Amino acid sequence: MVLLVLQIVQVGILWLHDWLKLGPLNDARAARDIDGTGRLIVVTVVQSLPFTLFLAASMCYGRASLPLSLRRELLFCYALLLVGEIRAWWWPYLVRADPRRAARYRSLFGKTHAFLPQRNGMVPNTLHCALHAATAATCLMLAAGMI
Repeated sequence: MVLLVLQIVQVGILWLHDWLKLGPLNDARAARDIDGTGRLIVVTVVQSLPFTLFLAASMCYGRASLPLSLRRELLFCYALLLVGEIRAWWWPYLVRADPRRAARYRSLFGKTHAFLPQRNGMVPNTLHCALHAATAATCLMLAAGMI
């Protein structure tokens, strides 16, 4: 059940964070102003659709245990997402500065809530921290379930 909740949280964030105002957690207007509606539609569908399909497949099993083949596919997909999150946020934040990315993220997320200190010109905002924590937890649960 926890695995389903984590997937629902992630899919919800992926579909909605650039479109609906979520209080101080996002700046949907900045996303539209900077990237434009057309690009946002494409990015939203490309990043959200695979995880939505996997969520639907997981929901088909309800409380029953997921088949090993689905667990493997979920782990592969969520591990790719986690690698992308680390590359986009945590590597430039913790290890190697990326001034261009930092400037873009300040434009997109500079008005959003963050609880971490700024490093290398950027700071992961609270919503992205929640998404990344959910992704890591999903990967850990899936990997632990395969042992």
